[in-house]
Formats: sequence, structure tokens, C-alpha cells
Amino acid sequence: MHDLVTIDPVTRIEGHAKITIRLDEDGKVDDARFHVTEFRGFEEFCRGRPVFEMPSLTARTCGICPVSHLLASAKAGDAIMGVQPPPAGVALRTLANLGQIIQSHALSFFHLSAPDLLLGMAADPSIRNVFGLMAAEPDIARRGIRLRSFGQSIIEAIAGRKVHAPGIVPGGIAHPMTVETRDDIAARVAEAKETSVVALELYLSIADRFAREIDAFGSFPSLFLGLANDEGTWEHHDGHLKVIDATGAIVADRIDPAEYRDFLGEATNSDSYLKSPYWKARVAADGPVADGIYRVGPLARLNLAETMGTPLADEALTVLRDRVGGMATSSFHYHHARLIEILACTERIESMMSDPLLMDSRVRAVAGINRSRAVGVSEAPRGTLFHDYEVDDDGVLTDVNMIIATGQNNLGMNATVTQIAREWVTGPVIEESTLNRIEAGIRAYDPCLSCSTHALGAMPMVVTMIDAGGQPICSVTRD
Repeated sequence: MHDLVTIDPVTRIEGHAKITIRLDEDGKVDDARFHVTEFRGFEEFCRGRPVFEMPSLTARTCGICPVSHLLASAKAGDAIMGVQPPPAGVALRTLANLGQIIQSHALSFFHLSAPDLLLGMAADPSIRNVFGLMAAEPDIARRGIRLRSFGQSIIEAIAGRKVHAPGIVPGGIAHPMTVETRDDIAARVAEAKETSVVALELYLSIADRFAREIDAFGSFPSLFLGLANDEGTWEHHDGHLKVIDATGAIVADRIDPAEYRDFLGEATNSDSYLKSPYWKARVAADGPVADGIYRVGPLARLNLAETMGTPLADEALTVLRDRVGGMATSSFHYHHARLIEILACTERIESMMSDPLLMDSRVRAVAGINRSRAVGVSEAPRGTLFHDYEVDDDGVLTDVNMIIATGQNNLGMNATVTQIAREWVTGPVIEESTLNRIEAGIRAYDPCLSCSTHALGAMPMVVTMIDAGGQPICSVTRD
């Protein structure tokens, strides 16, 4: 008989999910699955809407990363109109995405993962949370709050609001930047950069405590996909698609994002509402889609980059590569990668503040419907985001496909859960610290399940253990 453990709900992630762990006849882990229990439906009610509404509408997909949807949607709108936004509009969109990455990564690291990293995976769960962190490490907790606030203030300055903002539109930006908002950002960026340096130093001071986790939290070869540019510099907004393998060898390069369907497949899962995108060329006919596993997000972006393009972040990237011996293939290193990206963002923002282009009043191109299909792609904090629209002659959406970063990491998250379970689960009873490590493996990806399934609701999580006959023998539930 095989035994099965279910973890439900998975906590400290955005959305609803559960995990099941199947034991073999010897009581060892045979397999584990990450199930997303939210229904995917956002694309359906986008059909029939005017393309010019889509940025504002799709921003409602998620309150954590609305700017990512604004940008991908607006870029699809640019292409449908057949326009290139003015240089100032491009610069302001780029700045907004830097703010978005800062605020989202700050939330992930300081609020969701730092309790595990600073208080310990086995710490009392009553204090292993953001409130316990504030009591134990008040300075770093305050810094994290202020860093996220800085990122949100950039979004508000450019897009009009911190959440579900209306100011990123097809053709560019709705309104130019004011001198006052530029000066406010310039006055705060030094503190944000200092915090990112402090956080990196803190992480490096504790990383060696987690050697076992680094070896077991999604440490496996995979492909890595993301946006890239001809200079080899870290890319987060424009460029072409590039894919490398776990050795750093190029698998595909200079792919037009509009041609993503030629390279990516989307598998459905009977036990989860979250699809599993995969790299088609690696999957044989009728073969398992897991053969086409690839990862996206900060880990992929850093593996793809030859340089971060800023001095402090370049030094930090060198440190990461020296520590891991080149390519970072453990998903535990997502934490390290996020901190490097925050630092790179603050450095880029600092350098942009003296650019007169930001104050140019020409920020938007205006046109009608000139194409029937377009794909907008941007790097969301969690990874590459695709918005694929088809419209009629009036610009009304006839078909919509959104491929979310969390979905693209679905195969990776399932492989990670299995690897962690095999390392720590030793029988039909799950210790609390083991339960938390399984959850922490998912948190390393910082999944946004409302984005990837386009659903509503607050997060709970379940872990269930099942025998070979499919009968549950242990279940752990948390609200």
C-alpha cells in the first residue's frame, strides 16, 4: 500500500493551493504534487472587451503585481495599433517596472520568506511570521516596509495609483511625470539602495546555514527562459526571448515573443487549475511534459544575464556565481537573486533621475486598430508574462491568452515539492518543521496563484499523505 500526505492550505503564498505526498510500500516518498485549487477564468470575461480597456482590466488580475499586467497588456495594444511609444513613454514604463520589481521582491523576501530565513525553518510557527520578525529583527523589518513603500511610490508617480493604476496605456503613458514626483523619488532612492545592500549582506551571513535546503529545494537541471538583449545586460522589460540550459549553453535565442506558440506548449492538469507550460522541443510525442521543464523569474534572468549593468549589482552577481560555481540551479537561490535584482533596480533608478527624458511631455502615441493579433511581453517580478490578444476590426477582443510566470514555474514547483518531500518526509507523520520546509520550497518561487488562475479569495493551504490505494492516512490543514 502507498501512503499519501496532503498539505492544505499552503501558507505565506498568494492564492489557494494544497500538496499531496504519496508514500510507497516502504514508507518512502514516491511522488508529490502541488495542486492549485482556484478556478482559471479571467481570460473568458476579457473576450468582447475593447483592447484599449485591457491594461486597466487585466491589472485587476492581481493586487501584488498589477503593473506587470499593465505593461504586457499595453505593449500588446501598442502592436495592435502599430505604434512605438515615444522615448519618454518607454522610459517611464521602464521606471514603473523597476518600482514594481522592488515592491514585489521586498514583499516576498522581507514579509514572506525572511521569517524562515532569519528565525529558522523549525521556529515556533506562532512567531515564524512577519510579526515575529518585527519583534526579533525590528530594523530589517522596518527597512523592508520602507523599501516596498518606495517601490509603490514609483508606481503611483507614473501610473496614478499604487494598485490597479490607470496610467499605463496602449501607446505609452497617460500623463507626463512631474518635477515634484521625480524629486521625491530621487530623494528616497539612496535609502532604498542602502537597504538592498544591507539585505544582501544579511542574506550572505546566514546562507551557509541552509546548505541542506539549497541542495534539496528544487536543485535540478532545467531550462531557463526570459527576455534578453543584444548587449547581454540584465533585461526586465524589452528585448527578445532567450533560453539556456543548466550549463549555460544557448538552447534558443532571438525569438520574437509573438512567436512563443511555436516553442511553448501548455499542458492541462486533472488535479490542478494551474496549467503547465513546457518547452516543446524537449518533449517527445506522447512523452511526459516534465521533459520540457523550464524556469522563469529572477533566477532565470540572472542566469541569462552576462552583466547586471550596474556596479554594485555586478559585484553581487559575481558573488552569487562564485558561491554556486557558475549557473544557479537550486530554486533556493531565488531569494538571493531577488535581492540582487532589487539592488540593480535601485541603481538604475538612481541613474535615471538625472535623465531629462523623464520630463518630456510627449509620452503617448495615438492610433487606431491596424493589426488583428499581437503579443505583449514583459518581465514580471516572478518571470516572463505573455498577453496574447486577437481583435476584430473595431478592436474588440475575440480571443485572449495569458501565460503567467507562476504557471511557467509549475513543473519546477512540482519537482521541488517532490525533492523536498523525499529529503525530509520519513513516514506517515509530518513534523511541523518538515511541513514548513515543503511550503518554503513553494515560497521560493513566490507564486502568485490569483494571477496564474485569475481567481478571487484569500490564501489557505492543505498537505495530505495517501497510501497506494489512494486512501488518505494523514492530513494537515492550516488557515
